[in-house]
Amino acid sequence: MMKIYLLVFVFLFISVNLQAEILKKDVSVTIHLRGVYECKISLLGLNKKGLFNPVAEFSGTKNGETAVLLTMKEHLPGEFVLRFDYKELKNSTPYPSEKSLIINQQDLELWVNPVYCNNADSSYFQNDEIENSSLAFFYKENALKKEKLGILQNFLMSYDETNSKFYQEGINEYEHRRIAYNQWLAKQISKDEHLFVSSIYNFQYLPLISWKGSETDRLKSIIDHYFDGMDFKNPDIIRTSFINKWMDNYVNLYGQKASTVALRDSLFPLAGKTSIEKAKSSHPKVYGWMVDYFYRGFEANGIDSGIKILQPYLDDPNCLTSKRTEIERRIQGIETLVAGSMAPPINMEEPGYGTFDLYKMKANAKYTLILFWSGDCSHCEELTQQLYPWSQQHEISKKITVLAVSLDETDTEIAAWLKKKEVLKNWIHLHSKGGVNSKEANDYFVLATPVMVLINQETKKIAGLPNSLMDLNKIIVNTL
Repeated sequence: MMKIYLLVFVFLFISVNLQAEILKKDVSVTIHLRGVYECKISLLGLNKKGLFNPVAEFSGTKNGETAVLLTMKEHLPGEFVLRFDYKELKNSTPYPSEKSLIINQQDLELWVNPVYCNNADSSYFQNDEIENSSLAFFYKENALKKEKLGILQNFLMSYDETNSKFYQEGINEYEHRRIAYNQWLAKQISKDEHLFVSSIYNFQYLPLISWKGSETDRLKSIIDHYFDGMDFKNPDIIRTSFINKWMDNYVNLYGQKASTVALRDSLFPLAGKTSIEKAKSSHPKVYGWMVDYFYRGFEANGIDSGIKILQPYLDDPNCLTSKRTEIERRIQGIETLVAGSMAPPINMEEPGYGTFDLYKMKANAKYTLILFWSGDCSHCEELTQQLYPWSQQHEISKKITVLAVSLDETDTEIAAWLKKKEVLKNWIHLHSKGGVNSKEANDYFVLATPVMVLINQETKKIAGLPNSLMDLNKIIVNTL
C-alpha cells in the first residue's frame, strides 16, 4: 500500500510541475529609450554558476525608439540585468549602465534613460507592473524596519562593559525588535507568496545571535542559527543571485575561524556538509544546487577533502546536481593521480613543434611541471603572472621545465592563448584540441583550469599536485 501511495505522490508531483511548465510562456520586455543618442540593450540572465550571461540583445536603438527583447520561458521566472551601452552624442564612446529587474509571467514595459536607469524619476515600468514594484516597496519598508536594529547591533558589538545592566537591556531590546522584524517579514512573504520576489525576502531573515560570551561564542551562534529562517523547499531561491551571496557569507564565517590553510581545508568541508545536510530534505533542485555550489568552491580552492565529502550525495536520486559526472571524475582523479603514481602519457602533434611525447621528452631539468591552462581564464592569468617570473629564475629554471598545455576551444580563447604564449617564452606550449573533453584533460582528470602536475623527468612519476605557487615551492623544498 505504501508503494502505491508513493507512486501516486510522485505522479502528482510530476503532474503539477509539468502543468506549471506548460503554463509558462515567453515574456517580452519593451524598452522605450530616451535621453541618449543611441544604445545597445542587452538582457542578462543568471546561470547556474551565479553569473549573468546575455540571453537577448538589441543593437542600434536611437533616442525615442522602442526595442523589444524576448525572454524565453526556460529562463523564467528569474532575476535579470538590463545592460545599456549608450552614446550620449553621435560621436561619443559607448558607456555602460545596468539595471536589475525581475521577470516572471508578465510582459514588461519600461521607459528608461540609461544615464539614470536606477533613478525612479527617469526610469519606470507600466502602471500595472507587479514584481519589480512589489520588490521596490519591500526594500523601502525593509530599510525602515531594519534601521533601529542596525543601531542596536552596532552598539552590542562595540560596547565594552558586557556584564552591565545597560548592556543586558540592549540585548533585550534587540531581541524584542528582531522577533518583531521576523514576524513582519513572514507576513510580507505570505502576502506576496504568489509573486516570485517573495523568494528574495527570505534572505533578509535575522537569525538569533548570542551576545554574551566571547567573539568566538558569538561567531558560533551565528553559524549555528544561520539557516533558521530559510525555506529550502522553495526552488525559486536558486533562481536569484541572492543565494550565492548569502552562501558566500556563510562560508566566510568559517573563514574567520581559519588561521591557517590547513585549518581552512578542514573547516570548509564542514561548512559544506552542514549546508548540504540542511538542504537534503528540501526541494531536490535546491539540494542539487547546494552540492554544485560547494563543488565549485572546493575545486576553485583545491580542497580535495571537500570534494570527497560530496560522494555520498551523488548516490542519492533526490539530489538533482548538474555536476554529477564532473564530481565523479574529479574524485576518481583524486584517487588515481597521487604522488608516486605514473604520470599518464601525453602524445600529440603540435604545429611548429612536431610530435610531442612526454615520455621521450628530453630536458636538462630534473622535473617537468605540466600546467593545464587557458588564455581566456582569469585564474590562469593570475597564476601565470606569478609562475612565469619565478620559473625564469636561474636556480629554478635549472631544476624545472614548464610544459603549458592549453585547453582553449573557441576562436576567442585560442586567439587569447596565442597572444599570451608569446610572452611566456622558454615554456613548452601545446594545444590540446577538445578542451576539457580532450584525451589529455581526461587522462589527468582536468575539469577546470588551471591545474598543475609536477613530474619527475627521469621516472615519469608524479612528484606533487600543487594548487598554488606556494604549494609548488613547498614541494620543491621537500623533494629537490
